[in-house]
Amino acid sequence: MSIFRVGEVYSVDGRTICIKVDKDKNLSYLMYQGELIKNVSVGNYIKILKGFTQLVAKVESESIRENKNLVEQYHYKAEEIDRFLTVKLIGYFENGHYHKGVKELPLIGNTCQLMDNKEFAQIHRFANNDELSLRIGCLMTDEMIPIELGINKLFASHIGILGNTGSGKSYTLANLYKKLFDLVGSNNKFKKNARFLLFDFNGEYSGEDVITSKKKSYVLYTRENNNDNKIPLKKEDLLTPELFFILSNATEKTQQPFIKRTLGFYSKIQSKNQPVEYMKVVLHNLIKSVVCMADYIKAKLLLDYFLEILPCRNDENGNVIGLLSDLSWHGNAFYTKINGQNRYFDNDNDKPYIEQLELYKAVDRYSEDSDFITTIIHYLYVQLIKDVLNNRAINDHIAPAINKLKSLTKDFGKVFVIDDSIDFWGDNIFVVVDMNRVNLKKLVPLLLSYKLYSEHKSYKSNEVKKSLNIIVDEAHNVLSYESLRESESWKDFRLETFEEIIKEGRKFGVFMTIASQRPSDISPTIISQLHNYFIHRLVNNRDLEMIERAVSYLDKISLESLPILPVGACILSGIIADLPVIIQVDQLKKGSEPQSGNISLLNNWLDIANNINSENHL
Repeated sequence: MSIFRVGEVYSVDGRTICIKVDKDKNLSYLMYQGELIKNVSVGNYIKILKGFTQLVAKVESESIRENKNLVEQYHYKAEEIDRFLTVKLIGYFENGHYHKGVKELPLIGNTCQLMDNKEFAQIHRFANNDELSLRIGCLMTDEMIPIELGINKLFASHIGILGNTGSGKSYTLANLYKKLFDLVGSNNKFKKNARFLLFDFNGEYSGEDVITSKKKSYVLYTRENNNDNKIPLKKEDLLTPELFFILSNATEKTQQPFIKRTLGFYSKIQSKNQPVEYMKVVLHNLIKSVVCMADYIKAKLLLDYFLEILPCRNDENGNVIGLLSDLSWHGNAFYTKINGQNRYFDNDNDKPYIEQLELYKAVDRYSEDSDFITTIIHYLYVQLIKDVLNNRAINDHIAPAINKLKSLTKDFGKVFVIDDSIDFWGDNIFVVVDMNRVNLKKLVPLLLSYKLYSEHKSYKSNEVKKSLNIIVDEAHNVLSYESLRESESWKDFRLETFEEIIKEGRKFGVFMTIASQRPSDISPTIISQLHNYFIHRLVNNRDLEMIERAVSYLDKISLESLPILPVGACILSGIIADLPVIIQVDQLKKGSEPQSGNISLLNNWLDIANNINSENHL
């Protein structure tokens, strides 16, 4: 129809097409069957008719040129100027369905047309006709065009939600997952096979109705000792050498082999029928070896390690009896005084008196500490005593790793509880870990992600049925590439863990959603491996440069729009979208939105009278 005609193809240069616009198509809108149709302009779409094929192109720029071929005395002034559009092919219609990609190129002279509203809506429905989809919002330039996303394509992918603070990224994250739970949350298979874990750094998602009311929230504290809402871990979750390397900041050539020997020693002891009794035998034998040493300095150092492991007792008056109170040194040997007589342990006849030492008797009171990390520290000391006796380790090389682990114990026990009987998920499929009042902001996500990802790798079969979506809000806190407060080994392990999830997780049904206001701080490997992007307003040059380098799906118009996007608007791009589009995210009901809004300063600064007076004064 002539009302839809825009013009015709003027030149073809690969995907870039130049179109000469008809003289009567310079109005902003056209009226067709009682409906307003937006006329052609930059950022809009047109059809190019090539026989029975309908090619779809996006308008990238327009220009005017002077027509010098007109005979001067026989034309209107307006005829001297021709309008041209530069468009790029993005897809085509076939059998009534839209497909992205370039099937063929047009010919010079092919007719170009506007799309009707039905066709325009079709290219903005990013889901197959037979696929369950959810509405995330509408086209920002036309609220009558809904944006629907296929659930499988969206959530079986890694998602990036990026934007400056206040741009609406947290709102978009909550919107996506709330609509998912509203749509499929009641299905039994969903409850059985799907798991969602959200790391919340600012306490925005632990509200009762945020995303879903059927969730478990671990609200963590490291500044208080009375927190019963701790994350349950199993012992086997921590018996991974790599985790202890990180927790203790262990060096590669000396401390890491020592930790491996310790964990092997722990496993050996625990495999016995009576682990504690077996450990007592080991301690008794070590004490006998140490007190018979001729090197006082080395022996005294090892005796101090026993003080870290064994409990003291009190006398009749309640005073603490020192474990080394009955042990003395003279000449080249330790001795103890029995019935007023010195018994030297370098004498074979006096060695049986070792069993009367307070230190030796304290072994009978030994028991494994209720805190698992403290128990492992005890095993580290025992292993260190064994290694020093056998000349396999030097104290100065090993002690820093143990001290680092000891310094971590206090905060670790406030956040985690080691209990094999407690299930992390419970009866829930959605878990929020609220870390607003936690010091271990990098350790908690790392440990949990490593644990759950390792579990999913063990589920691998011919057909993956169980899925895990790890959601990280304010992801720059844990995925940052540059960090001055952690060692290189810690940073490498942290990044390698999440980069492996990004690269390989799809094969095991593990997917990540990250939201961040500083994409330039995040590892470029992670940003570039994301499948789908919701990009809100970004104004920092470093962030914009990162997006331009890492996100291959964006065109020039979309990139230039990023600094001026309004609140709640974002560019949808990625494998789910046939083309980048600017959408306005739907609003959530009150109570369902994350607690990320700005406070109202005037409501807190002014009372009603002053407010009225201030308005009158202004």
